Amino acid sequence: MCGRYTLSTPSDLLADLMEVQSTTELSARYNIAPTQEAPIVRVAELSSANRELTLLKWGLVPFWAKDPAIGNRMINARAETVAEKPSFRTSFKKRRCVVPADGFYEWQKTGAGKQPYFFRLRDRQPFGMAGLWDRWEKGDGQPLETFTILTTQPNELVAMAHHRMPVILSPTQADLWLDPAADTEADFDALWNPYPAAAMEGFPVSTYVNNPANDTPRCIEPLRVSEG
Repeated sequence: MCGRYTLSTPSDLLADLMEVQSTTELSARYNIAPTQEAPIVRVAELSSANRELTLLKWGLVPFWAKDPAIGNRMINARAETVAEKPSFRTSFKKRRCVVPADGFYEWQKTGAGKQPYFFRLRDRQPFGMAGLWDRWEKGDGQPLETFTILTTQPNELVAMAHHRMPVILSPTQADLWLDPAADTEADFDALWNPYPAAAMEGFPVSTYVNNPANDTPRCIEPLRVSEG
């Protein structure tokens, strides 16, 4: 799964890389957790030629849900079955998005508990993860917009910590994922391949990251021997 991630890239650079027309100033985040708001990139509904970056709540609430609390269990979607599952298939057809990140965490089960690992690209550049979003309008207030992150089989690096990893998209793949004209399973089969391990790095970090309230650069510091 993907249960925590980071996004500390400056807003102007992120806007250029994600090809969005404009964006609000974003604070650096080192421990984005489920139920929190985080930025996603999607095609603007009023103009399919433009992309927008906007803040949505992490944990997808399908438009048909009776209770928005379902979103607490919908932070990830398995890419291999996303087109079939009732919770995701409408969003798969109509509401795909890219979730910007510059790293993510996975927890390795050990005899002493769970050891967190931090993974990022070797060049430390930001990347996009395949996501879906939806709008829930059954409440009395403003519509609730939420998102989920797609996961796939891990590459050799991530596999040491977990049996799933986020679907990381190249710029070309991100263009395809956001293309409204692409809407069949066959269009996206190649996207489910795990990102190459040789282009990534990973290392253990402190259990400081386990607390979602801890959102500082300390979260991504490599674990010191004395902390082991």
